[in-house]
Amino acid sequence: MNNGSIVYLGLGSNEGDRETLMLQAVDLLQERVGTVVCRSAFYETEPWGFVSPHSFLNAVVKVRTCLPPGEVLAVTQQIERELGRTRKSISGGYADRPMDIDLLLYDDLVLEADFVLPGKETPVHLSLPHPLMHERLFVMQPLAEIAPDVEHPVWHCSLEELLQALQHKA
Repeated sequence: MNNGSIVYLGLGSNEGDRETLMLQAVDLLQERVGTVVCRSAFYETEPWGFVSPHSFLNAVVKVRTCLPPGEVLAVTQQIERELGRTRKSISGGYADRPMDIDLLLYDDLVLEADFVLPGKETPVHLSLPHPLMHERLFVMQPLAEIAPDVEHPVWHCSLEELLQALQHKA
């Protein structure tokens, strides 16, 4: 019997009522993606990759899902739009946003794929594991909080070890 897959999702918000938006995102993930097994604490962080006077609230959730990665991506992007996000980052440029949901890990899957999502004309690229997660303290702190012993499928070390390496760089 397949109990589904485990997906770790990074949440971030730096516009509006951040805590309420984060809790709404968790509820919508529970409704549409699968069982939210656990959620990290909320972390207040500075923007990464751009300058803004608005700090972020970040968290990570662990979800048990029966949806394949492309469907998880489609659902998370729909949730972002429902919570007020009007555009995705373009050409690597980041901006303030009410909600950002990133797929960090999906089981131990290593994937590079393009998906055509409902309502989109051009394919959306998905990389698993998230290619920049090990460089982002705002991802690794909440991720290692709830999954310290999970092994990164590319780097082959625990998430706690990746967090420690990142903290030593800083």
